[in-house]
Amino acid sequence: MPSFVPLPELLVPAGSLEKLRIALRYRADAVYLGGSAFNLRAGSSGLGWRELGRALDLARACNVRIYYCLNAFAAEGDLGPVREVLARLRQYPLDGVIVADPGVFHLTRQELPDIRIHVSTQANTGNSAAVAFWRELGAARVNLAREMNLREIRAVAAAVPGMELEVFVHGAMCLAISGRCSLSAYLNARSANRGQCTQPCRFHYRPVAMSLEEQLRPGEILWEVLEQEKFSAFFSPRDLCLVKYLPWLCRNRIAALKIEGRMRSGAYVALVCDVYRSALENMAQADIRPDLYLRELRGSLRRAMDTGFFLSGAPATASRRWDSLGTMPMVGQVTEKIGEEQWLVKVLDQWDASRPVELVLPGLRRPIIAPKAYRLENQLGESLSLAHPGVRAVLRLEQPGCAPDTFIRQVSNRGH
Repeated sequence: MPSFVPLPELLVPAGSLEKLRIALRYRADAVYLGGSAFNLRAGSSGLGWRELGRALDLARACNVRIYYCLNAFAAEGDLGPVREVLARLRQYPLDGVIVADPGVFHLTRQELPDIRIHVSTQANTGNSAAVAFWRELGAARVNLAREMNLREIRAVAAAVPGMELEVFVHGAMCLAISGRCSLSAYLNARSANRGQCTQPCRFHYRPVAMSLEEQLRPGEILWEVLEQEKFSAFFSPRDLCLVKYLPWLCRNRIAALKIEGRMRSGAYVALVCDVYRSALENMAQADIRPDLYLRELRGSLRRAMDTGFFLSGAPATASRRWDSLGTMPMVGQVTEKIGEEQWLVKVLDQWDASRPVELVLPGLRRPIIAPKAYRLENQLGESLSLAHPGVRAVLRLEQPGCAPDTFIRQVSNRGH
């Protein structure tokens, strides 16, 4: 990667104060978060006002930017409460506010005239004229529609030089256009466009028969549900993964690479942030290693991944797909140091202390710890051979780099 091409900002979700600390630990450039309303994640409690102040203190200490989400589509009755939220935000030195609704954009310009406004992907901005429209209104950055392919992204970037463009590179894809879905409102009276999505596309359904060909592609199964499964999530899209295409995004001067996942686990935030940060650093040294990044992601994440709409002209059945291996579960998270070579850990998955573990350290450092090199105890100091999810345990371990918010993976006795 030529030195004159700037690296884009790595923008990571922070659905809670704990996940913010994890994003900082794994070296995000910026985070996006929300409060208790109007942030398109009603299933996440978001950060209260006191927590937001604490989040800003933590982020400033690490030179990390914070963007506040107000990207729900407001009804008429919401305008007063939106103004109240904006008035409260005046006392917080945010780096930007993310909006989608033109009315919320207008109110933000009125109430916070000096704040940077980023246009959410929910606005479905898919062409250079739409980007120019938002720029003329005062937007500092536009998150492009997720349905765009690489040729369209390149054309928009060339047509609006100097405008900051943001692209989603990893995480859940939506069944609807840019997340503007009516399924949840129809089935459960909870609107996705107001942050209340119940994700019907992720539900499991039982078909009468489901093995479909499309008329112009005879002999090719386009949609299929395995016969032996009583219920299947066949509407559920695969996760997006563009880690192999970071050089292309940099060459086309995309300003920010966004990771989806404010409602995902802290382990997800840690792993994905670490992979993409490491990939960007490797790329700057002309040493990008996509097979390593994909192996990391596939080993711990649950869903299969593909390139979404990014690859120009690729039909759904031909897009690049990487199935989840699911072979290395995250079993623990270090929460605090409680003594010399002693750490309090939160157990996330069944932890077999007779097997080796691997520390997930920033920079894709993955030291493997043999069973004899660590000891797992309950808080009474008694040895544990097996720890179950939800319990707190004490880990006795001497390992440079271990710190609070470090994650631990179980590995097989055969290693990788």
